[in-house]
Amino acid sequence: MLHFKPIILESLSEINHYFQYQNYRTCDFTIGGLFMWASYFKYEYAVFKNTLFIKGLSEINVSDTAFSIPIGKLSMEDSIACLNDFCKEKKIKLILSAVPEQIIDTIQNKFSTTCTKLENWSDYLYDIQALTSLSGKSYNKKRNHINKFLQLYSNYSYSEITNFNLSDTISFFQKYNSQNVKDTPIFQQEAMMTNFILNHYSDFNFIGICLKINNDVAGFIIGEILHDTLYIHINKADKNYEGIYEFMNKAFIVETIRNYPSLKYVNLEEDVGDEGLRKSKLSYHPVTLLNKYNLYFN
Repeated sequence: MLHFKPIILESLSEINHYFQYQNYRTCDFTIGGLFMWASYFKYEYAVFKNTLFIKGLSEINVSDTAFSIPIGKLSMEDSIACLNDFCKEKKIKLILSAVPEQIIDTIQNKFSTTCTKLENWSDYLYDIQALTSLSGKSYNKKRNHINKFLQLYSNYSYSEITNFNLSDTISFFQKYNSQNVKDTPIFQQEAMMTNFILNHYSDFNFIGICLKINNDVAGFIIGEILHDTLYIHINKADKNYEGIYEFMNKAFIVETIRNYPSLKYVNLEEDVGDEGLRKSKLSYHPVTLLNKYNLYFN
């Protein structure tokens, strides 16, 4: 029988162990992607027979209980059977949420399900070498923005986020957050969890840079590496500095691939239906969108 418990800081090392068993490249199977939304979607986890099970609420309808794809030693057929037994005991329908596209056929070949695409929750995946060089006609505007930044702000510096600049980064985010308010539950959740992660930064195995202009923090990025992919979870900057996002994004990716040369992809995660985010993410020309689906078991 599965016994679920809350996801807290102390849970993350155990959960991360099981994330190593998969390479779907969707952000749902990273510590940042999970923990940022744990309280919003009421995520809980259980480990049974060396397999990780995650329970929460469905993105489509938060009144529905839903489960992530189990990850671990059990076969997909056996792990779904465990979930089926749990749902029968709780008298709820079995729903798998945010299922990566590449495993849909495997499940539907063994189980009768109805499949629904999760609109606005696809991840944007990029070739890391393309974002490192920004070469070619399609990136002309990006290079122009970076050149403009370099012309206007010669007194800049960036460095890894450490205890030496963390308090300044937190102060910057508090100011940024007060000036960039979006009155939606999703963006309020993101702001709350960004603040939490910054204040508990040493508890996470994340990488990040802090960008300063004239010795004042003007932006920061926080990401996570899993297998061959860099996931960018948090990306905040003062847009009053022209070209700052383009410059900071490239700087972070260049520094990261220098330290982790085996990386192949960058995941900029979802746009959650925000048109501004969608336009920005498309402007970097993803190699693909990693679509996700809900599976309703009949």
